[in-house]
Order: sequence, then structure tokens, then C-alpha cells
Amino acid sequence: MTPRLTIQEHERLVNSQILDCLNPNKLNSFFLFAGAGSGKTRSLVQVMEEFKYKYGKSFRIHGHKVGIITYTNAARDEIDKRLQYDPLFFVSTIHSFIWELIRPFQLDIKNWLTEVLSRKIAELTTKLQNGRTKNVEKLQKELYGKNSRLKKLKHINRFNYSPDGDNRNFNSLNHSEVIQIGEYFLTHKPLMQTVLINKYPILLIDESQDTNKHLMNALFEVQVNHKNNFALGLYGDTMQRIYSDGKHDLGHNLPNDWVKPEKTINHRCPQRVIKLINKIRKDVDNHNQEPGESNVQGTVRLFVCPNDKDKEVIEKKVSTCMARITQDSSWDVQSSDYKSLILEHHMAAKRLGFSDLFETLYSIDGLKDGLLNGNLAELNVFTEKILPIVEAHKQGDNYLISRIVNKYSPLLNIDTLKKDANSQLNRITHARKAVQELLHLWDNNSDPNLQEIIKSVQESSLFIIPDKISSIIKEGDTSYVGEDRVIEKDLNAWISVLNIPFSQIKAYNTYIKGDAKFETHQGVKGLEYPRVMVIIDDEDARGFMFSYDKLFGVKEKSPTDVKNEQEGRDSTIERTKRLFYVTCSRAQDSLAIIAYSKEPKLIKQHLVSEGWFNESEIIYIE
Repeated sequence: MTPRLTIQEHERLVNSQILDCLNPNKLNSFFLFAGAGSGKTRSLVQVMEEFKYKYGKSFRIHGHKVGIITYTNAARDEIDKRLQYDPLFFVSTIHSFIWELIRPFQLDIKNWLTEVLSRKIAELTTKLQNGRTKNVEKLQKELYGKNSRLKKLKHINRFNYSPDGDNRNFNSLNHSEVIQIGEYFLTHKPLMQTVLINKYPILLIDESQDTNKHLMNALFEVQVNHKNNFALGLYGDTMQRIYSDGKHDLGHNLPNDWVKPEKTINHRCPQRVIKLINKIRKDVDNHNQEPGESNVQGTVRLFVCPNDKDKEVIEKKVSTCMARITQDSSWDVQSSDYKSLILEHHMAAKRLGFSDLFETLYSIDGLKDGLLNGNLAELNVFTEKILPIVEAHKQGDNYLISRIVNKYSPLLNIDTLKKDANSQLNRITHARKAVQELLHLWDNNSDPNLQEIIKSVQESSLFIIPDKISSIIKEGDTSYVGEDRVIEKDLNAWISVLNIPFSQIKAYNTYIKGDAKFETHQGVKGLEYPRVMVIIDDEDARGFMFSYDKLFGVKEKSPTDVKNEQEGRDSTIERTKRLFYVTCSRAQDSLAIIAYSKEPKLIKQHLVSEGWFNESEIIYIE
């Protein structure tokens, strides 16, 4: 009988298997199954450190790099830091990586866009001519937009792209286009495959199950064509696939020459949570996790509640209850040192008090990404300049106020002051007065709206105001609108936003910087917290992609669900199960789940019968 490996031996064995695959003289592709909390980032970094020691010199001599694709900027920064920013490794998100690959091919990008736009225009024109559409106005707007862009395309010689921006300039590519172009070039242009493997003979992809399926298929094609010169290393767990454009069968039917190591130890979660997440994935695959040597026992509770109750009150009750059960005061309302996971951003906006701001801007397609990334210039004038001044004033920190004004105000621009030395004192006095007048808006605990703030800033020239906002303030000037209805809708949204109180800016900034206690179910993948509260509320989520009532046995499967399951396609229940797995597996010490439903008692019956929870772990709240 073969003796069982220790955790350390298991880790070394997995790392050794991966390092063997990355021998430049004998490259081999691999898929590493790495379940929740298995330490795949640690493993990746350890292998790269060994790779650098063993093969780094020859790799550098040949001008090669190891490409490491991560899912988030935070993960990219963490890996880069752990690898000491060594240029041997190019660590980036998938969009940044593909953009760096395709950016030199500007003419090819232009030709691709021309062909795609022309084809789409022909399809839309045919639909409108046939009259077989319910939404004629929507198609007409789309057709107008495509035609406008095709006309502008003739005058563009260089395209831009920002992975973290909203890319709304006429010569910008959007996020989706970058991926589509990358996939097309890799599958239709042999030169692009050569460029890739010459620069990155080794390409590692973290969270590969959520990487665009068409791009993954293109990379598989590159690997098949160049298997002796190119190693594709995939890190992932199909149970943690939460986005619909990921490759649902990743890890299945891999070529026989691929290596398939597994990390089966969960170092993060308490033992009780590991038992729960093993139950959740039991019917999906045969992957089971075990706790590490130091994992605590942990606590799990499911709170079921009618969905017509005051949810803020319920959630406070739950935190108090968890503090008592776990004997952990960090759960208590006073400290609230736990992370609440909600299904949609607007649920956080509602709970934190910035719904008006969020709902108005989120309804505009071109503003969604910038709103969620926190990089809308029109909001940044408030979050990066006004808010820090207001907060510094509350703390009596005049030095910080001076630093902000010196950094951002055109009144104190260093070049301007140098040109006109005689006016320096006047400008400093003017800037000080402008700040005082601005801060008067908050006198007597007032909550000014954004328009009042912008008018004060604009009249004093304290800061530069984005053109879009400036055009609204100038007596309702709408010359910015023109014929483009999309821009008109955009502008109307900003007009509404300017009537919103400033307190919503503060709440929005807290959330978007990650300092609030709320995160979305999808947004926490890869993160971990000592105490986690998962909030389940299908009614408030407004979505159609997920249904906890179906997963928890309250609602029957729809005919579409049944058909999708029979045909091996993704169903609502499977998507929801994976999302539930991701949220539960964030907890390091204790986990509270609140399920709001019209039939909370049915949830209890179903989950006890499934063996996910014991009766004593389910608490009904009136």
C-alpha cells in the first residue's frame, strides 16, 4: 500500500510536474486543477522562481518571456510583486496581453473592423427591409451607429485601447473587439502565431475557465500547431466558472500528451465550509478537497427569511446572531468586520445609499464599465478632488487641502506661476478663497447637490471641469448633442446626476474602492475574508442568469433548463450552483448565508434533504 503524501510532499510533487512541463528543451502543455483556496498563486510563483533559477538565463539570451495572464488587475499586481517585477515575466490581464500582441498590426485592425462593420450593416439593412423585427427603432439606431463608425474609419490610421478605460473615442477599440481581433488573428494569420510563440514560448493562464472560449480555442490551435515550441499552461477550476463566455468543458477531452496535475488541499476555508462546498459540487464532477493541517473547524449558518421584510434590519439581526454563535465580536453590528456578498451592484448601491447615482449611469451602455471601474472623468472630479478636500476639512487637515489644490488646480499650475511671478500671491489668495467658498456649501451639515458644487468650482476656476459637465452648467447649453441620439441619452443622464446630493458620491467612492462591506458574488473570485455573509435575494437581483430559488428547490426547472441539461448546455441551476460555490469558498473562519424567498421553509426542507446543512444550522427569521 502506497503511503499517503504529506501536504508539503503533495505541493512539491505538483510544482515539480509543472516545472518539468516548462523545460525549454522539451516543452509540454498542462492543465492544473486548482480548487478554491488551494494556493494556486503561491504555486505559480514558486514554480516561476525555480524556472528563473534553472532556465532564466537561456530564456533571456533568446529574448523570450514567460507570459502570465491573470483575471484581475489586483491579481496581476500581486504576482508581479511576488516575482519582484522581473522582466523575464510579462504579467497582465487578458485584454492587455492581447492588445500588446495585436497593437503593431494597425492596418490589419482597420481591415478587420471595416469587414465586420460592413457585414453587420448589410445584416441590419436586410432585417429592416424584410420588416421581420419587433424593435425597428433599436435596429435603426444600431444601423446609424455602425454607418457613422464606418465613415470615420476611413480617416483613422492608428487605434487606441485602454484596458481600464471606457474607450469611447472614435479611434478606440472596445474590450470585446480586442478579444475578437486577437482570436481572429491567431486563427487566420500564421504570422500572429509565430509572433506569439517567438516572444512567449510559455503562456500561463490563471482562471482559465473564465477566459473567452473563442480565444481559448484559438490558443489551443496554436498549441496543436506548435506543440514542440509552445507550452500552454492552464490554471483553473470549472466549478468556479461564473461568466457565460468562458469555455464550459475546459479540462475535459484534453490531448493525451497534456499533463494534468491536481491541487486537492484547501488551505483557506474552515473544515465545515470545505464539507459544504464538496457537497455543492458533488453532482458536477469527482473533485473533492481536503483541509490543510491548520484549518479551523469553522461555523456555517443558513438564515432563511421571507423576502418582504426590512432587509437592513434582518442583516443586522444576522450579524448579531453570528457574533453570539461564533463568540466573535467582529461579527457584531458595532464592528461589522465582515464582508457581505450581494448578487448585483445595484443591491449594494441601494444598501449603501447611492442608488440614484448608480441607476442613472448604469442604464447607459457606454458608461457601465467606467462606472464600475471608477474611472469616469466626470465623476473623478468629485471623487479625486472635491471629496478629499471635504474629508480633509472635517479632519482639520489644511496641509492635505493645500496638497490637493497644488496638485490639481490650474490656479497654482507651476508653469503658469513661473511665467507670471508677480501674480503668484494673488493666485494663492484666490485659490484659498475658492476653497473656502466651496466648503461653505457644507455649512450646517448641508448636503449640496453636484450642480451647486460644479458651479462653485467653475466660477472660481479652482479645478478643470470635464467638457460634458461644463456644457450642461453653461445655461443648459446642449450644443454637445448634435444628431447622435446615443450622446443625447448620455447627456441627459449627466443632467440627472447633477441633481443628486454629494453624499451619494462619498458612498459610491467607498464601494468602488473596495472599502465598503459589500462586494458582488462575481467580484470576489480569488479573494478571501475571515467572515463572510452571502446575501441571496432573487427578487432584488432582477437577473435571469441565476436563480437561487431553483437551486434551493423552491421553483421548478423551466422547460429551457430541462432542455439545456439534456443537451449538455449550461442551465440556470448549474450557473447558480457554481456562483454559490464561489461565494461560500471565500470564508476563512465563519460563513453566514441569508436566503430571502417567498417560500423560506421549503428552502430549509430541500437543503436538509440534500445534506448541505444540518437542521440545527438553519435558522428561520420572521
